[in-house]
Amino acid sequence: MEAIAVKSYDAKVDSKKRITLRNANYDYFHIEEFSDGRIVLEPRILVKPFEVSENTLKMMDSSVENLKSGNVSEAIDLSAYGDTE
Repeated sequence: MEAIAVKSYDAKVDSKKRITLRNANYDYFHIEEFSDGRIVLEPRILVKPFEVSENTLKMMDSSVENLKSGNVSEAIDLSAYGDTE
């Protein structure tokens, strides 16, 4: 299914080689420039880099509770990988 254009307008490159997007719905875009002069902008939604999901936090809490209660596996022998100190 081909996308339908919802806006069409001309833009002029300013003295710093920028163009203005009118009423853009996104703050970030991935840009591809082609040898024939076409420029394609794809909207991107960035996520916070150090945000931990609720599910991950629950899993971490569960792991700590298991550790505190002694519900753990046997120690893993890492001596094959060299000095561990």
